[in-house]
Amino acid sequence: MNALKKLQTVGKWLILTLSPLLLPAFEAPYESTVVHDRSYYEQRGDVMWEVPIEEKLIALTFDDGPSFDLTPQILDVLKQYDAKATFFVLGNRIDRHKDIVLREVMEGHEIGNHTFNHAFFNHHLSKNRISREIETTKRKLKEVAGVDSPWFRPPGGYYNDSVIEAAKESGYTVILWSWHQDTEDWKSPGVEAIVNKVLNNVRNGDIVLMHDNVMHSHQTVDALKIILPELKARGYKFVTISELVEQKYRWDELDYFQYE
Repeated sequence: MNALKKLQTVGKWLILTLSPLLLPAFEAPYESTVVHDRSYYEQRGDVMWEVPIEEKLIALTFDDGPSFDLTPQILDVLKQYDAKATFFVLGNRIDRHKDIVLREVMEGHEIGNHTFNHAFFNHHLSKNRISREIETTKRKLKEVAGVDSPWFRPPGGYYNDSVIEAAKESGYTVILWSWHQDTEDWKSPGVEAIVNKVLNNVRNGDIVLMHDNVMHSHQTVDALKIILPELKARGYKFVTISELVEQKYRWDELDYFQYE
């Protein structure tokens, strides 16, 4: 009995002594799931969904590329209508399509980070894993295209405090898209559906979500051939996310000095 009591006493001592050291290790993965509402992140400037502005400016964005098939066709249509866009590229596709990435940069488009492996952050991924996904693509973009974009878009739009912290530490702001401008073109819903989504909901400062890597579908390209001339006729201009944000700052500064 004495031996049993001694074992129990030692066991309690070990639990009390080691538990403060062990708990953080077990709790760390769950910290990554903390998510606040949209207003919390918008007010802090951690995440952007759109950029409310008085001018008729729109940011077209394309995820998951580059693609040897779709991306050059999209670039051709953008060039035809003097439209600029932001391409959120996957790091694991950069080496295979260096020429396309370089073309995007040379034609005045912006390159954003979309992780290396299209990793979804809706699981209990460690912050280190998230950072690796971001940093690997950041280094690859710098190496291949000499660019260092300020924008990061998490695949699927999944984000939480750990994702935002990892992005910040790598020098990025998280960019999502206007909720009313998710074309869902990756589902190949039909050209008309994509066109109607954009044209029927357009507002100044919108960030439109499209994809330039959709298997066996050219619906995005065909939709752009309708969307671009129509919105241009309505007086809209297509700009990169950086240009949209810069213009917003200019308007804010003008308003500030007018009311001083």
